[in-house]
Amino acid sequence: MWFIVVGVLLLLMKVAEVGPVADLSWWWVLAPFGVAVVWWEFADKTGYTQRKAMDRLDERKEARRQEAMSKLGTSDKQRRRR
Repeated sequence: MWFIVVGVLLLLMKVAEVGPVADLSWWWVLAPFGVAVVWWEFADKTGYTQRKAMDRLDERKEARRQEAMSKLGTSDKQRRRR
């Protein structure tokens, strides 16, 4: 995602002819988009994207579990206070 943000900023600066980016070659300005495509391919092929999605799902499940436990009054924190 950061490659896309950097690419858009460089592209806007190149089109608006702002600062030293105006003198850069178009290859340098468009390079972050190519790097983003390579990164997405790498992340998909190695399973990085799926692992991150599963980690987020596990975190949400654990948060729901902790919330349910605290509502029932059986969480570890409440046991320690007694």
